[in-house]
Amino acid sequence: MLPWVVRRTRLPLLSTRCVACLSESATTGEGRFRVNAQGKLLDVWLLVRCVSCDRTSKLTVHERVPVRTVEPARLDRYHTNDPELVAATLLDPAFARRNRFTLDWSGSWRLDAPPPRLDEPWPVRVEVVFEDPVPVRPDRLIARGLGLSRNEVRRRIKCDNPLRRTVITGFTFTLMAVD
Repeated sequence: MLPWVVRRTRLPLLSTRCVACLSESATTGEGRFRVNAQGKLLDVWLLVRCVSCDRTSKLTVHERVPVRTVEPARLDRYHTNDPELVAATLLDPAFARRNRFTLDWSGSWRLDAPPPRLDEPWPVRVEVVFEDPVPVRPDRLIARGLGLSRNEVRRRIKCDNPLRRTVITGFTFTLMAVD
């Protein structure tokens, strides 16, 4: 079985409207949090920057929560702008829904796929693993990995998942020999 891995190369862009220039793309850049405490209440935002006009906006992570409800280690990670916490926050579907944005994964992932060895017996089984929830259609991913057209993929691939439906989790497929 051949292992294929879909890896994130950078954080995806956010599809959200800028209040200044009405552009629909923003980025987290290096990833920064803003933490503000007033008395015993805490606000935490993830800062994003418009790709067109460079205006900074805030996406709400926590709003007016009691300080004691936020784990001290997590609060420290907010203060130090921990890159893993930035990625985890950005990739959280509930966070995206609450802040009304979607992720644009164009150009922010790569496929690590060793070519099938010709001395292996046919058919060849391939296991695809996703390190991050990158939404991609299996037929496009397989075509990219094997250098085939999508029509050829549909003809030569046996897969339990629908090839034309976007997935974000791993799957396996079988590459059949050329007739």
